Amino acid sequence: MGDITVEYSAKQIAARIAQMGRQISRDYSTRQIDVVVILDSAFIFASDLVRRITVPSICHFVRSEIRDINLGGHARREIFFSYEPELRGRDVLVVDAVLHSGVTLDFLVKRLHETRPGSLRVAVLLDKPQDRKVDLNPEYFGFHAASNYLVGYGLPGDKGLQRNLPYVGSVRRRRASRAVKPSRGGRKGAGRARGKK
Repeated sequence: MGDITVEYSAKQIAARIAQMGRQISRDYSTRQIDVVVILDSAFIFASDLVRRITVPSICHFVRSEIRDINLGGHARREIFFSYEPELRGRDVLVVDAVLHSGVTLDFLVKRLHETRPGSLRVAVLLDKPQDRKVDLNPEYFGFHAASNYLVGYGLPGDKGLQRNLPYVGSVRRRRASRAVKPSRGGRKGAGRARGKK
């Protein structure tokens, strides 16, 4: 897969989530929160964050799926969610692991707004504002992250591995080495790298 460099240690993550939990608890005071957790990558972050929130909380879990739809010969992509809770008049906190482009999360937020919640805020562990394609910013975030391939702490690597790492790390992929064959003339330094056609 490549070498993994620790970007945020388990200690750093725990300290930041404790701060987020205190801030959320202050902001909501004695109100009850409906926490909407986006699966799969947010399950570890959400579980740690919820345990740091001191106000009454109810958890809901949704999973997004992008499907290619063919309507009359015209193909388009649509986002579906496995479960949409009824949140009318509730104080809602949407929790995700990473906010990249924001397209999927923005779609979910708009769908949840249609149920007319009392309030709706977003919390993410890693925010990547440089990747944003929509006007969406989280009210709570753990770290501003660079556009790296990140794994660990719930984030999957190749084949779904690395979710159980206690830290968040960036992956530097290894490049396959290419053999250099000497030229037929046998002259030193006259070889040429040949790739498959």
